[in-house]
Amino acid sequence: MITLLTYAGLFASSFLAATLLPFSSEAVLVTLLLTGHSPVPCIIIATLGNSLGGMSSYGLGYLGNLVWIERYLRIEAKQIQRIRKQTTRFGSLLAFFSWLPVVGDVIAVALGFFKVQPVGVAIYMLAGKALRYIVIAVYTLYLQHMW
Repeated sequence: MITLLTYAGLFASSFLAATLLPFSSEAVLVTLLLTGHSPVPCIIIATLGNSLGGMSSYGLGYLGNLVWIERYLRIEAKQIQRIRKQTTRFGSLLAFFSWLPVVGDVIAVALGFFKVQPVGVAIYMLAGKALRYIVIAVYTLYLQHMW
């Protein structure tokens, strides 16, 4: 039961970390790994939670409209057109970089706002986030064995 709750907490922290909320799923993952939890389920759960959270940001962007962006974020139409050009140039491939701090959330929202194909976004987002968690897990376990 405790293991199930632990993994649920990892999923929740990973999901929230991929939204616009400031949260560190990496700290939770590292803590679980250092306390002896199996790396494979931890990586899978963190990746799924973070990817679904990223897709929720994509969904928020998808629901957005130009009037709101101009009014509340004070971004001019000319600037939005420049961002649209860059976003459509790279398309769903940009989702691979949605794991990056700060700009990752913006990437996910922009991909949704500009209606970039969601299946491609989900695949690239999953790949990028999985790679990040794999690197963190390998590095954590390597350092743990070095000490």
